[in-house]
Amino acid sequence: MADTSLPPASPAPEPLAPKPLAERIAVVTGASRGIGRAAALALAEAGAHVIAVARTQGALEELDDAVRAAGGSATLVPLDLRDYDAIDRLGGAIHERWGRLDILVGNAGVLGALMPLGHIDPKVWASVMDVNVTANWRLIRSLDPLLRRSEAGRAVFVTSGAASSCRAYWGPYAVSKAALEALVRTYAAETATTPVRTMLLNPGPLRTAMRKAAMPGEDPETLRTPEDLAPHIVRLASPDWTESGTIFDFPTGRVLTPQKPA
Repeated sequence: MADTSLPPASPAPEPLAPKPLAERIAVVTGASRGIGRAAALALAEAGAHVIAVARTQGALEELDDAVRAAGGSATLVPLDLRDYDAIDRLGGAIHERWGRLDILVGNAGVLGALMPLGHIDPKVWASVMDVNVTANWRLIRSLDPLLRRSEAGRAVFVTSGAASSCRAYWGPYAVSKAALEALVRTYAAETATTPVRTMLLNPGPLRTAMRKAAMPGEDPETLRTPEDLAPHIVRLASPDWTESGTIFDFPTGRVLTPQKPA
């Protein structure tokens, strides 16, 4: 008589752990390369839908391919951050589609010229301030109401040690980052009683195109990469991050609290 008994059932597969940023909406500026690209990809891998902002359409499409390959999703926004009206339209479009914003990573920045202050062309000075300072203020202005509608809005802005070191010939960049730090700390104070938490991030020396332009004689193989930094951006963007108005210093792995005047 044939044996009709069934083989023992295989154990049920373990349920997949939920992604830490599942169903969260994130804007990343300067997302086509360097820190921005690594941040966008890491946030997408953690479950966030990434609104990737950059000037270059082709590079954004390459990012989208990488996000999809990692199982994530993205919306591509080709945008020059000096087009301030377009930043306002971005806020309106996010409100219309999602009604809120959970994460803002203000990463885009320009180096400007490395030369004595008296030699800098006014157009170069204006360009650095436009992108590094004013564009971030316009992002706050446009996206703050959406961050406040999140149960845990998180904003992270990329600064630099140049803001405090004030090295010779780094004037426009150093001044712009010092202004950015004042802007972000002010925003953190204004949102202290809301669900929004706002951080500055000092990446330190990383293997990026900007670093190469600033330090052409440096061996890039001695530097850490944007991909090394990206998991920390995910951490700062997570709902369980509670610090605000401070600087996460990637070189030391410490949170630094800016000194307040007496």
